Amino acid sequence: MARRVGPRIRVSRIAIRNLRASLPDNSEAENRRILEGMWDNIGRTVAEYPHLAAINARSAGRVQVVNGESLTELKSAARPSVIFGAHIANWEINASTGQLLLGTSLLSVHRSANNPLVESMIQRFRGGRHSVAKGSAGGRELIRHLRRGGSIAVLVDQKQNDGIAVPFFGRDAMTAPAIARLGYAFHCPIIPVRVERLRGARFRCTVLPPIEMARTGNPESDVLTTMTRVNAVIEDWVRAHPEQWLWIHRRWPT
Repeated sequence: MARRVGPRIRVSRIAIRNLRASLPDNSEAENRRILEGMWDNIGRTVAEYPHLAAINARSAGRVQVVNGESLTELKSAARPSVIFGAHIANWEINASTGQLLLGTSLLSVHRSANNPLVESMIQRFRGGRHSVAKGSAGGRELIRHLRRGGSIAVLVDQKQNDGIAVPFFGRDAMTAPAIARLGYAFHCPIIPVRVERLRGARFRCTVLPPIEMARTGNPESDVLTTMTRVNAVIEDWVRAHPEQWLWIHRRWPT
């Protein structure tokens, strides 16, 4: 249904506009293919919510975890870390896999749904994951958690109007600098975790090496450089599987 109906609705114009500006070498046919694939992925992601526990169960074999031991080592050492991902494939798999590896030492961030009933349903599907809602109260809890030696997980690919301008696909995009600032404040690594949809409800979750953090002594410049590296990592993920990213998001200024 999503694959058939999604490309016809108004919001898909945003996706086509973003594709044309971000991947200018693409043909219109290729952009349409990506658009249909994006809606296919969105439809699958929505349908997978009631089945997240079954998909993430170790016995199911539906999620391949690559280099997961690098996260469990952080847990053993009680060392804080900042883990980031993006709205690619089924982004819920990222946090769920992190929870399996780190248990309650991982605190993830989620955006609460506008409808309280929908929010309650989504939280039930997530299976009591250790998480806080985006906002000032959630931010304070993240800081307390890092101070206790825990790890936090954040999706960082959406526009934040009060963020900083950071290059993304060759254009400045307003980007939340929080993960870089927390990394510097707590002297902890900033770790990318990539999720890819392989086929159907099967995924690969890869823990990548920490981002190299700039250390020139100029805090503002260092945060910008580090977030530029974060955005470059996400851009590589999107280029590899453009149909698995949310092109309908207004990521850039209009």
